[in-house]
Amino acid sequence: MEPMSAAFDAVILAGGRSSRLGGVPKSGLMYDGETLLARALRAAEGAAKTVVVGPDPGVLPAGVLACREDPPFSGPASAIAAGLGALAEDPSGTPAPLTLILACDMPHSAAAVQVLRRNVDVTAAGANHASGSDGVMAVTQEGRKQPLAGLYRTDSLLRAVDEAHLRGGLRDASVFWLLARLDVRLVTVPSGSTDDVDTWDDAAALGVSNREQ
Repeated sequence: MEPMSAAFDAVILAGGRSSRLGGVPKSGLMYDGETLLARALRAAEGAAKTVVVGPDPGVLPAGVLACREDPPFSGPASAIAAGLGALAEDPSGTPAPLTLILACDMPHSAAAVQVLRRNVDVTAAGANHASGSDGVMAVTQEGRKQPLAGLYRTDSLLRAVDEAHLRGGLRDASVFWLLARLDVRLVTVPSGSTDDVDTWDDAAALGVSNREQ
């Protein structure tokens, strides 16, 4: 097996209004006997520290942090900032050089994360600003970028958050806007690994349900 990347933390995004799902929280939807949140946490295994950002997630594995974007439901860019803040404030250790940003609504994201970890440029953990030095972002085989499956330099993310506040703040801002100034390399991930659940049709196509099967 190829060696994995440098040490990383993980920010799992588990918020949002789920308006196209009638308000049913995506994090509690089920796939193959697990909640989507549990699958996302498993996809992030190996992280030095992990934080779940969103409404009360219930019981989490030991050591996993939880926080909420401020104000609630202010969007994924705001949630990323909240997660980074929680990791920075956690007294158990300093933030890792890389941070995995991962949405919880992709039931097969573990395959994407494995590819990202194997392909992150070694410069992403150091000071050499070569091409792609701010990290790697998943892209489908059809060319669709997925910024919520990415492994980024932590200091680059913090810089992006600071700059975003100077440009008007993060409330309801898009993740692409937040990350627009980062120098990231696109990494093609396995087919289906970033397919997400936005509607009940998406859920049905992926075999995701709102009850244990």
